[in-house]
Amino acid sequence: MLVELSKNLRKAIDRLRGAIFIDERTIKEVIRDIQRALLLADVDVELVLELSKRIERRLKKEEPPPGFTRRDLALKIVYEELVRILGGERRAELTIKGKKPYIILLVGIQGSGKTTTAAKLAYYLKKKGYNPALVCADNFRPGAYDQLKQLAEQINVPFFGEKNTSISAIDLAIKGVKHFSSDDNVDVIIIDTAGRHKNEKELLLEMKSIVKSVSPDEVILVIDGTMGKSAKSQAKAFHEVSPIGSIIVTKLDGSAKGGGALTAVVATGAQIKFIGTGEKIDEFEVFDPPAFVNRLLGFGDLKAVIERFKAYEVLSQRRMEALRKGKITLYDLMEQLESIRRMGPIRKLLDLLPSPMLGKLPADIDVASEEKIDKWIAALKSMTKEELLNPQIIDRSRIQRIARGAGVSTKDVRDLLKAYYGLKKIMRKIARDRKYRHLRL
Repeated sequence: MLVELSKNLRKAIDRLRGAIFIDERTIKEVIRDIQRALLLADVDVELVLELSKRIERRLKKEEPPPGFTRRDLALKIVYEELVRILGGERRAELTIKGKKPYIILLVGIQGSGKTTTAAKLAYYLKKKGYNPALVCADNFRPGAYDQLKQLAEQINVPFFGEKNTSISAIDLAIKGVKHFSSDDNVDVIIIDTAGRHKNEKELLLEMKSIVKSVSPDEVILVIDGTMGKSAKSQAKAFHEVSPIGSIIVTKLDGSAKGGGALTAVVATGAQIKFIGTGEKIDEFEVFDPPAFVNRLLGFGDLKAVIERFKAYEVLSQRRMEALRKGKITLYDLMEQLESIRRMGPIRKLLDLLPSPMLGKLPADIDVASEEKIDKWIAALKSMTKEELLNPQIIDRSRIQRIARGAGVSTKDVRDLLKAYYGLKKIMRKIARDRKYRHLRL
């Protein structure tokens, strides 16, 4: 899938991974590599320049959180900005709901791979537990009937069509819907319509007539991924005609221009729901921008970095909520310690707290040692759920039991409790202090 684009983007990522220092020169070289990769994939020049400026601006402005390096931050920013130009974090799954049968109308210019896509969509839905049927409403292209009929037989789904007929595509669509509407075993009808070669106006007029006649629940435009950025005008025209429309981009198995087609379609505001990644019937998948970018760049350490940032963000939100309420249990502390521990070396337990709070910590709360953190986690895991949620019940005998179970000393357990009560006291004070209520991490 998009082999050349993937290869060129990975070169840029490898430059980041291999850099000793992430300085201004390195940033400019990486951005230049990314620009080259995207331009070769036929991504719009203005979009490439906008992406470059956003990456450079964020790298200069943002600082890595504790436990992360500038390299980690750079990888995260590149990943997020590539996801953004491909549609963001959204994953546009097709939702089958409402009346039965659910009617899907496929439209597109001739040669876009529409007929094969109709069968691929039917096969995808069949694997999801639905009972799809295929309707050939293409009376324009010779062989369309035979091709769709053979594909329907291959995937074992019902088929309707009329060979060598003189009736219009609109009437064919109406007959097909009527044929399957009385079949209780069919819950999704997929209509393959006729295409036009470089005659977009006629295609759109016919599409509007079919939409009016059969009232489809979803109209999907099929676009050839090899079109590159010229897909934008086609997607825009379709999107303006049909507000219920979504997109399937085909032929992304080896197209250098595939990246241009994807970004061009997203730029119109239309939603890409599926992509075709090969000629086989099962080479068809839901379009998921984050997963798509991960595959382009390679999983490995990039995926690990992104997951660590997400874990940090979740931790930050939980911690700030506890700070606002002035409440925290040993169970919360255990979760936070484990999350922080997974982020890498720990120099201070409270590195992640806002700096105004750090100056208020009692001097006898020692959180400098990684060994101590490990002992505290072991002690917390040796506690019962009741003790974690209600630390006030922990007396001398419980401390001894916890220490034996964790393989630590009773002093370690007492130090943990002392630190916990110190933190809790600070949190309550800050929760009452208005000047700290604005704090964000």
